[in-house]
Amino acid sequence: MSREYFEEGARVGILTPEPLDRVLDYRAPEGGCWLGAFVEVPLGPRKVLGVVWGEGAGDFDAGKLRAVNRVLEAAPMRGELRSFLEKAGAYTLTPLSQMLRLATRVPGLSDPPSMRKIYRLGQGEPDRMTDARQRVIDTLVEYGGLGFTLSELSSLAGVSTSVIKGLAKQGVVEEADTPRDAPYLPLDPDLPSKELTEDQASAAEALRTGMAARRYGTTLLKGVTGSGKTEVYLEAVAECLRQGRQALVLLPEIALTSEFLTRVEARFGAKPAEWHSGVTMTERRRAWKMVGQGAAQLVVGARSALFLPYRDLGLIVVDEEHDSSYKQEEGALYNARDMAVLRASLNDAQVVLASATPSLESWANAEAGKYARLDLTARFGEAVLPEMAAIDMRTQDLPAQSWLSPRLTGEVAKRIQNGEQALLFLNRRGYAPVTLCRACGAQVGCDHCDARMVEHRFQKRLVCHQCGETKPLPEVCPSCGVEGKMAAVGPGVERVAEEAARAFPDAKLAILSSDLFGSARALKAQIEEIAQGDTDIIIGTQLVAKGHNFPRLTLVGVVDADLGLQGGDLRAAERTFQLMRQVAGRAGRAEKRGVALLQTFQPDHPVIRAILSGDEEGFWRAEAAEREQAGMPPYGRLAGIIISAPDAASAFDLGNHLARHDDALRAVGAVVYGPAPAPIARVRGRHRVRLLVKAPKGVALQGAIRRWTDGVKLPTNLRLSVDIDPQSFY
Repeated sequence: MSREYFEEGARVGILTPEPLDRVLDYRAPEGGCWLGAFVEVPLGPRKVLGVVWGEGAGDFDAGKLRAVNRVLEAAPMRGELRSFLEKAGAYTLTPLSQMLRLATRVPGLSDPPSMRKIYRLGQGEPDRMTDARQRVIDTLVEYGGLGFTLSELSSLAGVSTSVIKGLAKQGVVEEADTPRDAPYLPLDPDLPSKELTEDQASAAEALRTGMAARRYGTTLLKGVTGSGKTEVYLEAVAECLRQGRQALVLLPEIALTSEFLTRVEARFGAKPAEWHSGVTMTERRRAWKMVGQGAAQLVVGARSALFLPYRDLGLIVVDEEHDSSYKQEEGALYNARDMAVLRASLNDAQVVLASATPSLESWANAEAGKYARLDLTARFGEAVLPEMAAIDMRTQDLPAQSWLSPRLTGEVAKRIQNGEQALLFLNRRGYAPVTLCRACGAQVGCDHCDARMVEHRFQKRLVCHQCGETKPLPEVCPSCGVEGKMAAVGPGVERVAEEAARAFPDAKLAILSSDLFGSARALKAQIEEIAQGDTDIIIGTQLVAKGHNFPRLTLVGVVDADLGLQGGDLRAAERTFQLMRQVAGRAGRAEKRGVALLQTFQPDHPVIRAILSGDEEGFWRAEAAEREQAGMPPYGRLAGIIISAPDAASAFDLGNHLARHDDALRAVGAVVYGPAPAPIARVRGRHRVRLLVKAPKGVALQGAIRRWTDGVKLPTNLRLSVDIDPQSFY
């Protein structure tokens, strides 16, 4: 039985987020400390954050132990979160100190609380009553004595700040100082919800029943785009709030949060806590502290919200669960979907995985009975699924340097004439993927990566999409020195926009591509403008495929449906299928039926045929059978080993050494492939070599990999990272 409290002077083990990968011994501070307490400790000449992880190891001279400086004003880290960090670290082979870093990414945690002014109902009477003043008083009465910031109260009451300040001078409203990290407004789960269809109501009831059990369980909520999955899982959130527990909704894209927050506010009467890179540092600290105190009932956030210190987490929703952005590809390599299931299992919480096009892993788990499955088969209200068709590009008469077929252009023209919107989709940022010299044939590559530089004409720059390096558009060929022969080859969204502007000079165009927006707020504003119908033609990358609702949009034109089918990626077919179905689902989400047209040179490709026929179950079964036969995930296990070094030879030397000494892997039936250059063999000046480990399902792969790599002494300039269950192979 581990100790819960340590008296002053007792030996305690402190885990810090510093790259030491071990628990350090200290003496408990004056007043003692609790297990899980956040503390400040001396480390060399510095003061660093730490967490009381347990009793000290006792292998260090007690006389030389340094004392913990102080205990921070934050709720101690609960046992389930410490257990989650340990188990997630063991699964992903990530050092525990690095896992703790994910759970302590909060600015100013060690700062004393700062104050701010709030306004609540006072004792005074106004010298005269006006409508605006009455609204302020009614709002404060309605919320039962709660205090609000000036901006919150003016927004809730619909008055200017001067009205509130005037009431404060008369004592009608009381002005007080309070800690800046204040609780969030309470959410009311019993406010009326939208009227649900029979389909939705039965799915919501099943989720409520799962919540009532207060036991772990995972449900795959599969519903066609526009079927109202959000309304269904918000009912599970409501049940979670009724139980007094906390809920987390993970979204794959910051741009989705604005619309979603509006829906949450409409359903529960107040906004939830937000946790993603788009919120301010002050808000992040407030969210982190309130989550730990149980004063934030619902968190909406990106994958890192999984690592917040919840007091009683009862529900995790992973919206668009198939999305590849849930995989963290740098630092700690984890999949938020899988980690959500792990965290819920440690909390006796429920998980809802929501998607129109689930990942094969989730589909297979539902087929095997590990997950429950709920299906929504019809769109909400008047909306019906879009009609889908292929445009065979082999039969289209297309001028040189054109990418939009006559048929697609004609369909766009019809939509503009009818006052509707059209979306042209191409999953390729920038203007052109290749810039080459027509004199010598050389392509402009990045100086630091083995990647071609992409022309971004709006920025008048070439950009490397691997490392972010940029350079001006060259007038002279860097290889042969000939002037005026540089040419852009192939289309990106900017080039498609240029062609659309020529074809439809009077139409209003908007480009949705992540690199064109300096902030999350600017992107949100653009999406809201499009949703209000201020745009005729939207040109976008995969950003537009994710959950946006554009009521006037009735045509989706996929410029290059074959793009994702190229290359030997294990998930190429699955990703193309998901992306095309998701993009097509943006059309016809209101009363008018939509049309989705796919430009393709391979109309008979099995994936294209599956997309057009809508036989999703048939596609998954065929894809599953193929993977099972090959022993690939989810019917086998994979791990990627990435070695990077300043020179290719030393990376290959280490790779060859590992490949030759693979006894620990062979002992569990695993096989090593490689070493081989990574598909992008140089990134940021470092050469990259990959090995792939393949093992049967059910094998304890992590232990074998740890034994395999533990004996390797890495030179300081070599890096080795292990990617368990890799999603990409670049």
